[in-house]
Amino acid sequence: MQVSVENVGKLERKLTVRVPADQLDTQVRRRLSDLGRNVRLNGFRPGKVPAKVIEQRFGAQVRGEALSELIRQTLPEALQDQKLRPAMPPSVDTTGATSNGEIEYTATFEVVPEIGKVDVTTLEIVRVAAEVTDADVDTMIDTLRQQRRSWQPVERPAAAGDMVLFEYSAQAGDYRFPAEGQDRVGTVIGSAALFKELEDSLVGLKAGDEKNLSLNFPADFRNESLAGKQAEVAVKIVRVQMPELPALDESFFASFGIVDGGLEKFREDVKANLERELKGTLLGRLKNEVVDKLVSAYAELDLPQGMLQAEAASLVRQAEAQARQQGQNASFTADQFADVARRRVAAGLLLTEIATQNDIRLDTRRVGETLQTIASTYEEPQQVVELYNNDPQLMSALQSRVIEDQVTEWIADHAKAIEQKLGFNDVMRPTA
Repeated sequence: MQVSVENVGKLERKLTVRVPADQLDTQVRRRLSDLGRNVRLNGFRPGKVPAKVIEQRFGAQVRGEALSELIRQTLPEALQDQKLRPAMPPSVDTTGATSNGEIEYTATFEVVPEIGKVDVTTLEIVRVAAEVTDADVDTMIDTLRQQRRSWQPVERPAAAGDMVLFEYSAQAGDYRFPAEGQDRVGTVIGSAALFKELEDSLVGLKAGDEKNLSLNFPADFRNESLAGKQAEVAVKIVRVQMPELPALDESFFASFGIVDGGLEKFREDVKANLERELKGTLLGRLKNEVVDKLVSAYAELDLPQGMLQAEAASLVRQAEAQARQQGQNASFTADQFADVARRRVAAGLLLTEIATQNDIRLDTRRVGETLQTIASTYEEPQQVVELYNNDPQLMSALQSRVIEDQVTEWIADHAKAIEQKLGFNDVMRPTA
């Protein structure tokens, strides 16, 4: 086998491979012989079809298949021989014709850029640290109780936190909503389910009360004819209900799968869930920080256009699929995702190079732990584990995620890390 390489651009390469024709001819003869023993053709007994007939009927097809197999066998060897790392699968072209006793084919592709030694020690990384406190557990338990609260009718005037059912009509200039009669809606005062000015105006009113209001509807109000306008609003209170929180008893704990251990076990489970969420969020923030600093440090890195185009196309498909799930018929272009695609491709190449240079290998134990964490968020965890174990594509994506996490943490450990301590809420629900 003879191999030559031509540089046709910064990252583009053209590989020419010449293979002795007898390698192809040998495969073709073997395949035709196998066909002759097994093929069934009308007018011939099995195994008695003349070789000439086999050649006429199947020769072109067999030669094409043998040629494809020969390329699959020799191309990896040729690439390894020339120390070339294609960024994407090569595009192969050949006539398949024999010339001077050889078969020639060409493979064109872009190579992974030569990055050189990646020095992360100069990167300044902000590493956020946080912990789950007893107060955070108390807040979450209160949230869980709020989610399962019941509502009891009251005769008193409405107050903040009450659920109010009311009827209303709004007149803005010549526009009236509804055109006739009144519309019935409900809201929890202070929830911002409607808008603050309207909800605040319900405070102090009880069932049967009527009131005329002059309100400024917000610009993003769902009724476009009222949005951003001042309107005269007539309201009539139908019902006022106060919230009643469930008791922290065995029944409440059982609804979360806690049948033994009471409040102490419930608090332990709540804290464990919060710590799992916090760990994932902290790692996500660290990964974003590391990738931002790393990509910025190698902003001039030449990237394979094929990888950029493929990544942008993938982002377009994801965005359009998400839009369809939301009932929208939106279309996007690759240009809209060019910057994101560049960041992802650059990050992937750099993280892979760092893993290679520093012999960072996939931690299979961590893969299992991550899978168990993912599965624990579903009602049937074991089914999720089996799904991943039986789906090579899902498992490959999980393994890629884990090795990226490992490299991210390695970079943070070797960079100039600045620890920033934050509270649980600041990490989980940042204000900006």
